[in-house]
Amino acid sequence: MGRKFFVGGNWKCNGTIEEVKKIVTILNEAEVPSEDVVEVVVSPPFIFLSVVKNLLRSDFHVAAQNCWVRKGGAFTGEVSAEMLINLGIPWVILGHSERRQLLNESNEFVGDKVAYALSQGLKVIACVGETLEQRESGSTLDVVAAQTKAIADKVSNWDNIVLAYEPVWAIGTGKVATPAQAQEVHLELRKWIHNNVGAEVAASIRIIYGGSVNGGNSKELATQPDVDGFLVGGASLKPEFIDIIKSATVKNSS
Repeated sequence: MGRKFFVGGNWKCNGTIEEVKKIVTILNEAEVPSEDVVEVVVSPPFIFLSVVKNLLRSDFHVAAQNCWVRKGGAFTGEVSAEMLINLGIPWVILGHSERRQLLNESNEFVGDKVAYALSQGLKVIACVGETLEQRESGSTLDVVAAQTKAIADKVSNWDNIVLAYEPVWAIGTGKVATPAQAQEVHLELRKWIHNNVGAEVAASIRIIYGGSVNGGNSKELATQPDVDGFLVGGASLKPEFIDIIKSATVKNSS
């Protein structure tokens, strides 16, 4: 069975209640391929999760942008996996490069977070990716392998994980990995999973690309055999997110 195309929209720290409602209205009115063809998940800030969940069409789902590494308690400012489950939020993004870099989240910490979120019943979009310095020094594959290994060390069941490759140098910069660059890393990640986790997981896990994806480049990126979808930043706040969702049809026909 083919891997179902996955499109995530990471709204990051953006939006007012009015803007959020406007984005949801655009999504609700959009004509997009069916759930059989593409899985769509949007990730608003914590404060808007319930609003979006209650207003959003039923064939799209909602993700949190982070959650705490263990059960809740005296952790001021954190949100636990249990709280997300209680709200009926099915997905969470973990290990985003902005959190790795700005908040110093280590590979091991991200691995622990992924394992705990899964144990509580959340599905996880787990992010990996290299900086410009790492790419220029030729260590891209070592970096993403180490980030993936930290997850593999803590997780035995990969059914509810989507792996997002997001080269840090391409996030919000307007620079995009070429389709060939994206395919190269996705293929190497799949090989790493094949060799270190198992052939079945390697064949079934969805590896999605993130990093300045937009309506203009998504179709070409989607033609790559190991690119199973996208994690979209800035463009997910704009009507062109619909075009990115529609790029799933390219994959289906290829």
